[in-house]
Amino acid sequence: MLDISKNSVSMAKHIFHQHIQSGDVVLDATCGRGKDTLFLAGLVGKYGQVYAMDIQVAAINSTYGLLKDKGLMDRVILIKDNHVNLLEHLHGVSPRAALFNLGYLPGGDKKIITRPDTTIEALNQTITFLAVGGWISIVFYTGHEGGREEYEAVSRYLAGLPQSLVTVMEWKYLNQLNHPPGLLLIHKVGEL
Repeated sequence: MLDISKNSVSMAKHIFHQHIQSGDVVLDATCGRGKDTLFLAGLVGKYGQVYAMDIQVAAINSTYGLLKDKGLMDRVILIKDNHVNLLEHLHGVSPRAALFNLGYLPGGDKKIITRPDTTIEALNQTITFLAVGGWISIVFYTGHEGGREEYEAVSRYLAGLPQSLVTVMEWKYLNQLNHPPGLLLIHKVGEL
């Protein structure tokens, strides 16, 4: 059982654990060190597929190493690219879920961060092609340079989406110190 009181990443995993089934196709739009990709690969099973992308070679290499060690590379397609280009790689696939973990690569260059404009465009594309009933999680961090601005821009974008298309929720910790990560959840309920 996942401890959802631990942090926002745990809450996102809890939601995905409830809604992703064996054989599903899912997207990790910011694979980072690979922990979320590994989690998703376990959920989709041997007949599912995870598309995992990141703009940094170090992230792709880290994710590859983790998946190879666990024997799960056959479930994952690794893509070195910015998430704004995700449609070029999905080839008409409608993912059941997508995960965005914003900010910078843990242990990496803190100047290489996700940006509001590309994140919003990637979310727009993901919402369009996400299967109805699917989920998107966005873990955000406001404690680094550019983090609050990205959170605010993404929140404004999501608040403007029609409720006939998606339901948008926010999860955050109010009494934790040092800018704990928060979570935005999108549930696709219809088509435009």
